[in-house]
Amino acid sequence: MNVTVEKSWLFGRLDSKEVKIADCRFELGNPEQGKTLYHESHIPGAYYFDLEKQMSSPVSKHGGRHPLPEIDAFRNELEKAGIDHSKTVVAYDGGEGQFASRFWWLLRYLGHENVYVLNEGFKGWVKAGYPTTQEVPESKSATFEVKLQKEMLASYEEVKEAVTNKDTSAILIDSRDKARFLGEMEPIDRIPGHIPGAIHRFWGDSMEQGSFKNSEEQKKRFADLGQEQSIIVYCGSGVTATPNYIALKMAGYQNVKLYAGSYSDWVSHADNPVEKGEAHK
Repeated sequence: MNVTVEKSWLFGRLDSKEVKIADCRFELGNPEQGKTLYHESHIPGAYYFDLEKQMSSPVSKHGGRHPLPEIDAFRNELEKAGIDHSKTVVAYDGGEGQFASRFWWLLRYLGHENVYVLNEGFKGWVKAGYPTTQEVPESKSATFEVKLQKEMLASYEEVKEAVTNKDTSAILIDSRDKARFLGEMEPIDRIPGHIPGAIHRFWGDSMEQGSFKNSEEQKKRFADLGQEQSIIVYCGSGVTATPNYIALKMAGYQNVKLYAGSYSDWVSHADNPVEKGEAHK
């Protein structure tokens, strides 16, 4: 699966009406920073998509820290950017990868196939000397037809099933950094640890210097998993798991789902168990 484009490709299509650009820069812990950076400088023609205001729903008791956006609300945001199924969409962030990947996953979930992540993000764009602007594009008019790809999303019940029946259900992949997976630290959630039975694959290892590694390198990361294995990826709140989702698809895995609520949703249910240390086989 081809999920990325290079800076030169996008530069050659800045004037194309068939290409739409989404600026997804965000800073966890400083939620206004992304939009501030956008107004200071962005790729010409880019529309800003805020992780918390546009790509998530308000937080409630369950559902995690970044619940998926309400479908009609997100569709409306896409339509204001002139995005319909005839457009090729390129998403970028600061170069970290996870915020653009969240946008990519959302568009694919809504049924849009021609969406890509810009390798190296805005940092790479600027470093290469490509143009930037402060001009905010006008709202457009489009009709985006939602065609939900329900097989991309794992329900809470599916995750419970994976925990209960480890031998017959999907394997869980925890995408957070290793210390949080092991339960050695937990700066955000109610209790440290991981969902019982999960294995660890740090999301950042899917990328190198702001670009996704190629498909062969992704295959090496998941070589211990069978290609026919059902897989559910999660992280803290459903954002940093999306690069691992992309990496698995690049590696050829077909049956991959995102647990959108992720660990923050799991531990919002007080009776759910957690594990610490390495995964129990």
